[in-house]
Amino acid sequence: MRTPGKQRLRSAVYGLYERRLARSLSPDRMPRHIGVIIDGNRRWARAAGDPVSRGHEAGASKIAEFLDWCDEVGVKVVTVWMLSTDNLTRPADELEPLLRIIEQTVEELASVGGRRIHPVGALDLLPAATAEVLKSAETATQHVDGLLVNVAVGYGGRRELADAVRSLLLEEAAKGISIEELAERVDVEHIAEHLYTKGQPDPDLVIRTSGEQRLGGFLLWQSALSEFYFCEALWPDFRHVDFLRAIRSYAQRERRFGT
Repeated sequence: MRTPGKQRLRSAVYGLYERRLARSLSPDRMPRHIGVIIDGNRRWARAAGDPVSRGHEAGASKIAEFLDWCDEVGVKVVTVWMLSTDNLTRPADELEPLLRIIEQTVEELASVGGRRIHPVGALDLLPAATAEVLKSAETATQHVDGLLVNVAVGYGGRRELADAVRSLLLEEAAKGISIEELAERVDVEHIAEHLYTKGQPDPDLVIRTSGEQRLGGFLLWQSALSEFYFCEALWPDFRHVDFLRAIRSYAQRERRFGT
């Protein structure tokens, strides 16, 4: 068991390391867009003997912190995966409290100022109340000149691609373009213009917590050339120093962009 003196020493050493790490980062090597898969809330709660909802609450509180860190280093866009399409099949006694937590989190992010909220996901799959909160947050912050926050709720990479192709087909059909003509002219740019994140830069860095080393369908199209960083910490335990390490790792890489 650590004594108060040892705890203070440990805290001082940790703070010194964190400050040195922050100073070592070069502003011209920062990612413009970070995607984050917030994983580990349920395991965090179970390890503490708490209800799963307590883990989701702790994870939601971490999001605002994370966005502040991104602001501090000059990141322009953050995509936070809060709920996948697969998560929508969870039992009602877990899903309903999680949706309420998401609604509250999005409302708080919209009200704090300096954040432009943009929902990414299949809103038609969500309960009407949740979808309305997301739409209202987007409307209320649409003119904010600040960090763009994509809140991925009811998001699945395959669903996004299906929605993009469907939107493209409907748009071209409305112009009187035949399937044969479309097949000849369609290219990657056409599809990109119909993604949930259209007009945004693709993520430079994707972070996933909890030790899992997979994307699970997150930003399938957009992350084709992204750098990835996998962290052992469960999301509620993700610290500022973990964030700085992710940024340092990204800055030290030689990006090859698929070559």
